[in-house]
Amino acid sequence: MVKLEGVTKTFKKAVVVQEVTAEFRQGEITGIVGRNGSGKTVLFKMICGLLQPTAGKITVNGKQIGKDVDFPESIGVIIETPGFLPFQSGYRNLMEIAGINRKISKGEVREAMRQVGLNPDSRKPVGKYSLGMRQRLGIAQAIMENPDVLVLDEPMNGLDETGVEEIRKLFLGLKESGRTLLIASHNKEDIEVLCDKVYRMDGGVLSNL
Repeated sequence: MVKLEGVTKTFKKAVVVQEVTAEFRQGEITGIVGRNGSGKTVLFKMICGLLQPTAGKITVNGKQIGKDVDFPESIGVIIETPGFLPFQSGYRNLMEIAGINRKISKGEVREAMRQVGLNPDSRKPVGKYSLGMRQRLGIAQAIMENPDVLVLDEPMNGLDETGVEEIRKLFLGLKESGRTLLIASHNKEDIEVLCDKVYRMDGGVLSNL
């Protein structure tokens, strides 16, 4: 589903991602652990087409990113803090995003919100959301178009214990339905509970755990 071949990224003279080769398979959750600054986020951004590799190639669903397509055709993403319009409700924010690709209906947006434990009828503006609610909305945004691949950088940020349990169940359900999930997390338990395969990233080098 996602294939990396000798992927390297440099900024000026600094090597941030170094000759990464890996395959992330359909119907599996792959975890990537590592300290801040280890290269995880840069790697995720390259998989999503937000950054181009300096060398190597990335293939998602059989299409090379930056050659066959600029961005993967069926991908859901959370990288860093999700950004939303603070004066609009969660539902209105998601409808704005859904209007870009025009793939899904209001009903699918509402269902995605329910799946993450948010009320689509709430008029509360996102600017008054707690950190956990904002994170749930970010996850709803990532899953609402039913993508084949999910790239999730610290998806449990800001969630309380109940929220973590709910979102873990959601991710395991997505895996069972054949999705490919890549998750970066500092939480050891998330990695142990969710992941079929785990890699460590250190100094831009990806290695098996």
